[in-house]
Amino acid sequence: MAGEKILIVEDEKDTRFILEKLLSKNEYDVVSASNGAEALELLKTIQPKVILADWTMPVMDGIELCNEVKKIEALKTIYFIILTARASLKDRVTGLDVGADDFLIKPIENQELLARIRSGIRIHNLQIEIKRIEHSKAILEMATTIGHNFNNPLSSLVLSIKNIQDELKESSKKKFSEDFEIIEQSIERIKTLVKDLTSLQNPEIIDYTSDNKMIKIG
Repeated sequence: MAGEKILIVEDEKDTRFILEKLLSKNEYDVVSASNGAEALELLKTIQPKVILADWTMPVMDGIELCNEVKKIEALKTIYFIILTARASLKDRVTGLDVGADDFLIKPIENQELLARIRSGIRIHNLQIEIKRIEHSKAILEMATTIGHNFNNPLSSLVLSIKNIQDELKESSKKKFSEDFEIIEQSIERIKTLVKDLTSLQNPEIIDYTSDNKMIKIG
């Protein structure tokens, strides 16, 4: 799990330095903030897998930060560990109510901290994988639904074109031959699209415009 990004939020300079050294020594990518408000600014540009936040800090404490982080959909899977000297059940319940994932009581034992971080990263990765699977499943269901819903009107269109051709005189058929050819080519393209939609296995999302994405088909 080396190289994983960890955000430390700690107002006490010496404690922050020690945590930075410990995690850097264990090859984590460490980013630090001195209070919750600074951390929220950092989270606009980075997305760590774990946040270590002290409960008691000026400006915005760890509990307030956790509450704000868990409100943001894109940040909900970040594993949030609160560092605190408070050991009461009431305090733990308060933290859990705002979405904290874990607590460590100060003074912190290094090996326990590292073990909790490793566990947090595994949980974060599992949540991301579950979301990816659910997202892919939703796309597959949507693609299959659209594909099947195309079939009936497409069949009606094919039959209608055939009936029109059968009713036309030969002279008229020749007159509209290019138009019928374009229609038939378009129908074949739609048939191919329907086939691709209903047989889609591994949906891939690609950029369509700067503001929109689309499913890559075929």
